[in-house]
Amino acid sequence: MPHDHSPALRAFVLIARHGSFTRAGREVGVTASALSQTLAQFERQLGVRLLARTTRRVGLTEAGRAFLERIAPALGVIDDAVDSARQYGERPAGILRITPAMGSILVPHLAAFVAAYPEITLEINVDSALSDLVAQGFDAGIRLGERLEKDMVAVPLGGPMRSVVAGSPAYFKRHGKPKHPRDLAQHNCARFRFASGGIYNWEFAHPTGPKRGRWFEIEVGGNLIVNDNALARAAACDGVALTHVPAPSLQADLDSGRLETALDRWLPAYDGLYLYYPSRYQVPPKLRVFIDFLKQRMR
Repeated sequence: MPHDHSPALRAFVLIARHGSFTRAGREVGVTASALSQTLAQFERQLGVRLLARTTRRVGLTEAGRAFLERIAPALGVIDDAVDSARQYGERPAGILRITPAMGSILVPHLAAFVAAYPEITLEINVDSALSDLVAQGFDAGIRLGERLEKDMVAVPLGGPMRSVVAGSPAYFKRHGKPKHPRDLAQHNCARFRFASGGIYNWEFAHPTGPKRGRWFEIEVGGNLIVNDNALARAAACDGVALTHVPAPSLQADLDSGRLETALDRWLPAYDGLYLYYPSRYQVPPKLRVFIDFLKQRMR
């Protein structure tokens, strides 16, 4: 009779996701030592090292990365099947792992969702990178349409959207408002660093002339670099710098007058946000209600 490797496979995926025996063990309620022994025994059975262990971290070997790519989708299909079988006719429940590019996307909706579905544990991991949903164990991601992974089911949320260049009234009183994107060279701009290490160049589109509608980039300067739009928003509200972010993340500040916009004619609408998830045979109820909830709220 074949040996059941399921516990070792799931332990391996958890350890790879967390990069830590301790954090992986905490998620499933076992000790780091027990997980380490399970994986060591599994590696001996395979005859290959899957994990590279040091005193400070746990990483994947080349064999481990290849193995993870093969087994993670299969385990995801099994989990979906189990979820669906368990939850037919029941209230959606379980851990729902979502990775949005910006936390501000979900802030206005969290309280209502948690109240409506108390049996769902919502885990949110904000990440500007294009996360591998399957390998990292996420149920779904939220990104702009232009940044979607291939071979995913994509659900539009809210339709087209705009970005804005925004600053406080006090900032504009001191420095004036830019009339053309090139004027930003004279302003302090809160710059955004992607998880890849690159700095975001601010994007604009020509409002008139033969290049009308054509997008172009401006490399701005400033003494603040962040990897979280909430920090850029705070800097703008405090009069420290200008920020360039999707308008919905600043809507409350714009409505209250705490922030004002500039260069609006250079910032037309573009393809908006999508919730995306792996193309599988069945969508677990916990994800289905989350999709329906966001579509209704962001319509």
